[in-house]
Amino acid sequence: MKLKLVSFLFLAILTQATQAQNGNWKNLFNGKDLSGWKTVAGAATFEVKDGVIEGTAVHGTGNTFLITEAMYSDFILEVDLKINHISSNSGIMARGQFDPAARDGKGLVFGYQIEADPTPRAWSGGIYDEARRGWYYPLDLNPAAKSAFKMGEWNTYRIEAIGNTLKTWVNGQEVAYFVDDMDSKGFIGLQVHSIQNKEDEGRKTYFRNVRIQTANLKPTPFKGDVFVVSTLKNELTNEEKKNGWKLLFNGKNSDGWRGARMTTFPTTGWSVKDGILTIAKTDGSESQNAGDIVTKDKYSAFDLAFDFKITEGANSGVKYFVTLSEGNTGSAIGLEYQILDDVNHPDAKQGINGNRTLASLYDLIKADKQPRFVRKPGEWNQGRVVVYPNNKVEHYINGVKVIEYQRGSQEYRDLVAISKYKVWKDFGEAKEGHILLQDHGDEVSFKNIKIKTLK
Repeated sequence: MKLKLVSFLFLAILTQATQAQNGNWKNLFNGKDLSGWKTVAGAATFEVKDGVIEGTAVHGTGNTFLITEAMYSDFILEVDLKINHISSNSGIMARGQFDPAARDGKGLVFGYQIEADPTPRAWSGGIYDEARRGWYYPLDLNPAAKSAFKMGEWNTYRIEAIGNTLKTWVNGQEVAYFVDDMDSKGFIGLQVHSIQNKEDEGRKTYFRNVRIQTANLKPTPFKGDVFVVSTLKNELTNEEKKNGWKLLFNGKNSDGWRGARMTTFPTTGWSVKDGILTIAKTDGSESQNAGDIVTKDKYSAFDLAFDFKITEGANSGVKYFVTLSEGNTGSAIGLEYQILDDVNHPDAKQGINGNRTLASLYDLIKADKQPRFVRKPGEWNQGRVVVYPNNKVEHYINGVKVIEYQRGSQEYRDLVAISKYKVWKDFGEAKEGHILLQDHGDEVSFKNIKIKTLK
């Protein structure tokens, strides 16, 4: 009896160890039929053949989703996915949502979608907020991951949705890191995208090995220095702190900032409330009221990220390499990431070929952006400026790279020579400078202002 008890205990311990090693996976697809799943929102079809879910495109219908009947909050999901044609854009819904009454009763799927992108853009594994807020993690933020997805081959997706954090991998490659608190629970969904051309009808998207963990979850830390997109207020992840990121705005007060032409922070105009830094609306004039504010510290090579929200018709800017040495009146001089309501502010039509529009290098280089990647006044946009040690500079809007130039190059100097900045010697070529937030007389808000020094 004692021997049997010992054997039983040994077997129990071995079973627990095996389950821990295997991660307590549960199959969401049984390999035989679509039990536990249902098709919504479109007329594309799903069927099971040889242990594989085949989704077939149908012309003239919207995006179609095969979704789980069960809802999930925290989980780790793995799915194998295969696409054979460039028209077969697809994706995996994580914590997906469904409104059956939308679109005149056809229904609408919305929420976090992990992209499967067979086009040359190569944003597979990126995070798109389907039918709601649009792109949050395009792969311009992680170019190294663009080669992970393989057309015509099985690709293994791993998705970790734990707390407010969503991480993705494609074929073992770290892809996207998104922190957001919009949805805490929802379904898992497999997408067959709508198609534009009738000749693409019948093309298939394939899924297999759909499995999930929901208990005893342990987040997998990214090994690489992957950029983090967060919609929260002024919080850094442990990985960001480890990788050298620091908050320039703590969400509580003006520590680290002062007036551009003052030794202290302005007493009027600028305010901090509920984790948001706001410049109040006055008369639309440039730096004639509360005035610009600058960081107390100076920066040389850096990665700067910031969230901004404009009001209708607003004008502002984030400047860098601000030396405060020009002795000019008005706004302090520096390279400027333009913040503007392109639709309603006249400055968008000034300058040369649109070089004063949103996310442009003001008065020098136009931002090459599509309207669908820009959020409206009253909504938060993510801006980013990267200055590399070799003086290459990039501007981003909502994760999409819209400008790249070489500070100090002949091409750059030729642009300066025909701009408003031509009167200042060596404009924008200082070794280091302050970061500046502009008061242009319009209400504009900021949060999540963070920076990392590059070496």
